[in-house]
Amino acid sequence: MTIRLVLAASLVVAQPTPMASVPIGAGVVAVVLPFENPQAISRLHWMREGVALLLGDRIAASGVETVTRDERVLAYERLQLPVTAALSRASAIEVGHAVGASAIVTGRLALEDDQLVISARVVRLDNGRLSPEISARGAPGELFALTSRIAAGLVESASDNALQRPPSLAAFELFTRGLVAETPAAAQGYFEQAIEAAPAYDAARLALWELHSAQGAHLRALASASGVTAGPLRQDAQYAAAISQLHLQRFDDAFTTLRALQQEGSRADVSNALGVVQLRRGASAQTGRATYYFSQATGIAPAEADYFFNLGYAYWLEKDPNGAAYWLREAVRRDPADGDAHFVLSAALQRIGAPAEAARERELARRLSSRYAAWEARALAGGELIPHGLERLRERLDRPSARVDAFIASSGQREQAQLAAFHLDAARRAYDREADGEAARELRRALYLSPYLASAHVLLGRVHLRNGRADEAVLALKIAIWSDETAEAHTVLAEAYLALGDALQAREAVDRALALDPRSAPAAALKARLPPPR
Repeated sequence: MTIRLVLAASLVVAQPTPMASVPIGAGVVAVVLPFENPQAISRLHWMREGVALLLGDRIAASGVETVTRDERVLAYERLQLPVTAALSRASAIEVGHAVGASAIVTGRLALEDDQLVISARVVRLDNGRLSPEISARGAPGELFALTSRIAAGLVESASDNALQRPPSLAAFELFTRGLVAETPAAAQGYFEQAIEAAPAYDAARLALWELHSAQGAHLRALASASGVTAGPLRQDAQYAAAISQLHLQRFDDAFTTLRALQQEGSRADVSNALGVVQLRRGASAQTGRATYYFSQATGIAPAEADYFFNLGYAYWLEKDPNGAAYWLREAVRRDPADGDAHFVLSAALQRIGAPAEAARERELARRLSSRYAAWEARALAGGELIPHGLERLRERLDRPSARVDAFIASSGQREQAQLAAFHLDAARRAYDREADGEAARELRRALYLSPYLASAHVLLGRVHLRNGRADEAVLALKIAIWSDETAEAHTVLAEAYLALGDALQAREAVDRALALDPRSAPAAALKARLPPPR
């Protein structure tokens, strides 16, 4: 356990002060973790995830932003935590930090005299407080009502008005069992049984769409999505159907489906998907160019790097290197670790007569990934340097989020050097008090203003490493070393490789750190921890 987690867990235990009203209020980002089953009762096993889903939906229906199950599962994978395991409080806090939450909801299930007892409490990461436990008791068949009562004790204005309730407890159990199934075949069976039990169960149909889509069975996926024709998930299903049509190369159908969806309200992900359709089928005067739709997407979501990459990449494919260079620079401002953006930018810069800058971008891309050597070899053999098919597509509709960086969304603040230094200093202070979410936000702002600021990338690497994202730390530190090679950057890179279990590369990095600064105490201490070379 890291020192930060020990301190965080201690802080939570030491301050069980009741909160002024309810634990979760306005401005909070909440994540609900699977509930514990300390009695190990088999009939309650599926409820661990089921209660988390129901409670998350009810908290979201009250207007509080909640972390999705997909985000939570991804955090478990990054932190190498078993998805089905009960977590210690320290590990729960670690998950909360990893998903950017400010409140964690944990709880447990029990059976007492054939009564289901659900208990929940909230850990606030922003003030370190632990809420009093809230419990609800009733028959197991009253699961929906019990979770509603728990939600009423956790959030302001708890409401089910915006909620699509599961059609029945039996169907919900089958759906949840499908989500936690160990194999795709088992998951498919549960989802199909849930739909058979409740044909209007849209969440199960979309889960089945996702399963088929992940397996490349796009005809089956399209059939699943097409079964949703009304209700709160209709737009999600319409977008899913368009994605299946696109994968099936039914470009006209996909374009029509997406245009109908866009007419209901401008959305960045839909505009981006329309751009992908046009990129793959070719534009016309009637339907518009891909760059038109990608430009719409960047205007609606100015913090999303993928949309800027698509816009720059589309200009490259349209043989407009000036336009490509402009928008790809904007892409790397938002995501400095985007290797494809750096490489395509290098090609555009070469084309417009900036060979020195092009060489630097190409070198950075090579540091971020080895795949660009194959691209260059193909070009030397007479092929294209930049391949087709690099465009990025969101497979599902994005949920509106309060976690949008307003600084990046505004284009007015461009006092680059001074502002970058200001945000880097703020990030350092936040990092020192272990407010990693705040530190990451400040670093994004600094790097937006100065994408190759080495000290910011080193600190970002430390933030990623402290939150279990060693792979992302490696990328940040490679950029730092490319920008300004220091012993500190190599030492932190060695720590990241060690966290990934790569002792060989960790040794190479720490040896380089000691070559740059033989008196580096952190590098020497880390080298002493490394296993002996084989």
